[in-house]
Amino acid sequence: MLNKYFLSTLIIIAFTEFVLSQDTTSVTNQTKYSASTVAEFSHQMDDIFNDPNFANANWGVMIQSLETGEYFYKRNEDKLFVPASNLKLITSAAGLILLGEDYQYTTNILIRGKIDGPELIGDLVLQGTGDPTISGRFYKNDMLSFYKMIADSLLNMGIDEIRGNLIGDDDAFDDNGLGEGWSWDYESYWYSAPSGAISFNDNCIDIVVKRNVKDNSAEILLFPDTKYVIVQNEVEIVPKDSATNINIYRQRGTNYITIFGKLSENTDSVKLYCTINNPTQYSMVVFKEVLREKGIYVKGYPIDIDDLSYPLEYDSLKLLFSFKSPPLKEIIKVINKNSQNFFAEQLLKTIGYEKEGEGTALNGIKAIKNVLLDMGINPEGVSIVDGSGLSNLNLISPRHIVTLLSYLYKSRFYVPFLNSLPIAGIDGTLGKRMKNTRAESKVRAKTGFISHVRSLSGYTSTADNEPIAFSMIVNNFSVPVKLAENIQDLVCLRLVNFKRK
Repeated sequence: MLNKYFLSTLIIIAFTEFVLSQDTTSVTNQTKYSASTVAEFSHQMDDIFNDPNFANANWGVMIQSLETGEYFYKRNEDKLFVPASNLKLITSAAGLILLGEDYQYTTNILIRGKIDGPELIGDLVLQGTGDPTISGRFYKNDMLSFYKMIADSLLNMGIDEIRGNLIGDDDAFDDNGLGEGWSWDYESYWYSAPSGAISFNDNCIDIVVKRNVKDNSAEILLFPDTKYVIVQNEVEIVPKDSATNINIYRQRGTNYITIFGKLSENTDSVKLYCTINNPTQYSMVVFKEVLREKGIYVKGYPIDIDDLSYPLEYDSLKLLFSFKSPPLKEIIKVINKNSQNFFAEQLLKTIGYEKEGEGTALNGIKAIKNVLLDMGINPEGVSIVDGSGLSNLNLISPRHIVTLLSYLYKSRFYVPFLNSLPIAGIDGTLGKRMKNTRAESKVRAKTGFISHVRSLSGYTSTADNEPIAFSMIVNNFSVPVKLAENIQDLVCLRLVNFKRK
């Protein structure tokens, strides 16, 4: 039997979704759910945020007109909240301001030695500066495309043999791959992939678990098909009427991955993503495997520069060629629309590298806080420890976020910033929210979610086309996250229906 609390929760979810699903283009519904004065709107907001399901939680809200500066609603607007991925708004905005929308990463290919006919007598050095795009994401889903381009360039130069080592120079960034305050429980999962000046495939390996119909066993496929990881298969095939539930665990400090759980006979396959240890070594191992497939023999080993037994004298290195990443305005779309933590952490360290001379989180945060000061935000009044918002140690207020949004709205970076945000009912992390309502396509906002935190901040406009910036953050709730989402969506719906002219 359902307990009273759970039953009431289901009823509230169902009712809220019913309201959101109504055809708000009708005059009747617009009249029923809209307000005509700021005072009426504010009263509605009190009713919404006083939901008893959140009596043990804290809501922080600020809604402001970007046309007049008038506040439509404020609630705990100066209190500090854990923002989750709303922190990416700060990281991406600072990246645009400090680096420019057309900033590109450069990856250099150098040699230590000489070229003698088809042979490179010496080492090949890959010097990274933090490019997060070396994956299939920007290369037509071919995750190996970048390394194939290097191989083709070498072959075009007539080189088909490397007598030395493949060295990954990742010294642009420090070796602290994980963010401050990240939970150990997260370490195996894609959303906590380690950062690095040399990275590949978001520093993850793709894993497909499929049922082998011949012997009714679970088969594991790896992408890339590399020897860098060792996989222990503990997946059990279960009858069709059983549920599929598969998980992964990578032993700390290793690349030993255990895949476990149950695969139903009703399920063809399941795809998972597991982080790897030592991104530079991973990248160079895969690079060597691609060179071999392309017909380039490498006598030496794939090496992280930290493990090199001899020093690299940079004055003696010769640049063969360089590769440029897509521009930052495209990269921040991945950060904000998809809420990609790895890309955000790479950008944070890139800011540190470009502005402070070394790619560390602390240097990136130092540069970002200078930007916040220019925005009118007291940098001493916030706590920023990573670039993605995965840490519970980050603390910002709704006012801080709305101040940032207002600043960007008036800046030359507004268009690339706006284009990076998810669009309600259309794409990104808002693709399935506010569908078939007047809010669809009219709300552009960044979501945020970690345990007991749900945030939504961005832009919309009223029925009078008055531009609005808003931030809604809830902390310390214990009810289903769908309830928090429904409240945020309902507020957005009220905003797009609000008309006072």
